[in-house]
Amino acid sequence: MSKKSFTLSKIATLCAVALSTSAFAEQAKDKDIERVSVYGQHHKNYITEQADSASKLGITIKETPQSISVVSRALMDDFSLDDINAVLESTPGVTVEQIETDRTYFKARGFDITNFQVDGLGIPQDGGDVHGTLDTSIYDRIEIVRGANGIMTGAGTPAATVNMVLKKPTYTTQASASASVGSWNKNRLEVDVSGALTDNHAMRAVVTKQRSDSYLDRYATDLTLGYIAYEGQLTDSTKVSVNYIRQSKDADSPLWGALPLFYDDGTATDFDVSTSTAADWSYWNNDNEHIFVELEQSLGTSWFIRARYAHMTNEQDSELFYVYGTPSAETGLGLTGYASEYDYKDQQNLYDLYATGDFSLFGQTHNLVFGVSSADMNYQDSSLYDYTTGNGFPAMPPLEDFEGNAPIPTLEDAYNGSKVEADQKSAYASARFKITEPLAILAGGRYTEWDSEGLSYGNSKVNSSEEFIPYIGAVYDFAENYTVYASYTETFAPQSEQDQTGMALDPITGESKELGIKAQLLDGQLFATFAIFDALQDGIALPDTALSTPDNTVYYAAEGINSDGYELELSGRLTDDLSASFSYSHVDIEAGDDANEGKLVRDYTPEDQVKVALNYQVPVIEGLSFGANYRWQAKTSRVQSNGTIPTVTTQGAYGLLDLVATYQVTERISATFNINNVTDEKYLHSLYWAQGYYGAPRHYAFSINWQL
Repeated sequence: MSKKSFTLSKIATLCAVALSTSAFAEQAKDKDIERVSVYGQHHKNYITEQADSASKLGITIKETPQSISVVSRALMDDFSLDDINAVLESTPGVTVEQIETDRTYFKARGFDITNFQVDGLGIPQDGGDVHGTLDTSIYDRIEIVRGANGIMTGAGTPAATVNMVLKKPTYTTQASASASVGSWNKNRLEVDVSGALTDNHAMRAVVTKQRSDSYLDRYATDLTLGYIAYEGQLTDSTKVSVNYIRQSKDADSPLWGALPLFYDDGTATDFDVSTSTAADWSYWNNDNEHIFVELEQSLGTSWFIRARYAHMTNEQDSELFYVYGTPSAETGLGLTGYASEYDYKDQQNLYDLYATGDFSLFGQTHNLVFGVSSADMNYQDSSLYDYTTGNGFPAMPPLEDFEGNAPIPTLEDAYNGSKVEADQKSAYASARFKITEPLAILAGGRYTEWDSEGLSYGNSKVNSSEEFIPYIGAVYDFAENYTVYASYTETFAPQSEQDQTGMALDPITGESKELGIKAQLLDGQLFATFAIFDALQDGIALPDTALSTPDNTVYYAAEGINSDGYELELSGRLTDDLSASFSYSHVDIEAGDDANEGKLVRDYTPEDQVKVALNYQVPVIEGLSFGANYRWQAKTSRVQSNGTIPTVTTQGAYGLLDLVATYQVTERISATFNINNVTDEKYLHSLYWAQGYYGAPRHYAFSINWQL
């Protein structure tokens, strides 16, 4: 039997099982009890108890044997966390590596986060970088499952999974609007309207518009976001939902690459925070269109089948200007410009069908989920250059004197690009067995087949691999409000690099172990988690310099990266007037002798991070509240190559403090004033690359908010 027919046979079998779950629901067949879907609880005290990203079993965060953080709508609103970068900067154990103005990597526990989901549906990203900006105005909450989550996502790393949960239609009429102005001519408008069409049908619409200049010279953005959500109860047991998202972000004079970090004598550069290498003619426009369709069929009181489909299209159109080289410490000369036109388009079709519910055995109630999923993806991109007019690679003045007036190139030369297709098929199952009243075991696995073909800038992307990912965890309630847990799972990530025989290397493999304790304190108003983790990723492709030739680079599977550490998180209401979110994370990273990239990861990843958010309701002035959001990270560094002169770029430890004041003017109108980077800290965004640029200095925003 062929691999393809074998896969289809397995999927057909699981679909048949999913459609015959009435045996499990037999005990509830004659009872007419409505099943209520819990989409999350978000309170001013920042507690959210429900997160379905880790298991699809409908269990709480306390019942899940992994570290889970949830950034609630309340926290996003309080501190104007308007994009995913700002959200993840406030998330325990996550590092936001903003390498350019419109491209960002995210890391957790020493590894790139490559799994992003919308409403639990998503695929691993090829490189882990996010282009443009993911605006958060359409999300109810952001769930972050730290550690490996391969059973729910397929291919990935032992870093984390980020699940962005969309706002849902409501059957009670509600409406809100917010208008804000801020530093560098930032203007933002959000409108959110929801309500019932009939007793069984509801819709929600969100529109966001934002225009802004920047502290960076010449950089400006224009963002437009539209979101429409529909939910309908077709029968007493059948529900359908459709969500449509359209976002465009146009950027003028964006960074492609960033600033050089050292001079030719090895000393560190120290530019003004506004310094930019972007040309005044450059631009980078990103357009995204996403459609999600979901059909849910209830079976009795505790079982249901859910079928989901998503179609995603992402397009980029850009003309960019890069600057490379090492400037002279005396004159600032020595840099060269590099112009390119870059166009990109990808399309993804995602399918997910699963059944989940409860069943009784040996006097206990257990949870089960099983399903199949698939994703077909394709992308094309192209690059053009100017090698003929003399404008494609101009000599640069000192960056202190550069005003963006690079010569306009004719980008018609040396066409190159990619055309890649990939397909992922999976079958998965997971169960939570209640062994005794205090002890539960979670066990499951996911079988995934991955196939890809095509070329990317002359490199083959042909690959075919398959992997089974196991998962095992245990949760023990040793007291009324205290739980200990342990879990183990594995990861894999396909790679297409070829060895000396022309064969693609085996997938990168990894594993994740975690041990922790969770507690509900202060009569359930405060939730605390402490976790110890150990994660490994091995078999990473590295160039084999001994066997490579100038025309053909071959690779070998190198020793990988091992990270271990611990995380502490508390979130909730400390008093009637004071709410807080606090986290401390520590990570140690080790790399094999030949894994030079792993050594860089160790250096540019902060060993320690502290993140705190506070909100205080002033008791003597009704309607007045103050908030503080503080992020601190330890020193990072990067070893640079500068000929015979050893050069190390260092970013010292630093903390960023944001303050907010909100006053409820009337029952429906409030005003908010934000100050970000209060201490005007000067810092490099990231040392992920050998270049970097500075974060925003102190800036302000004022908003008027209205709610029906």
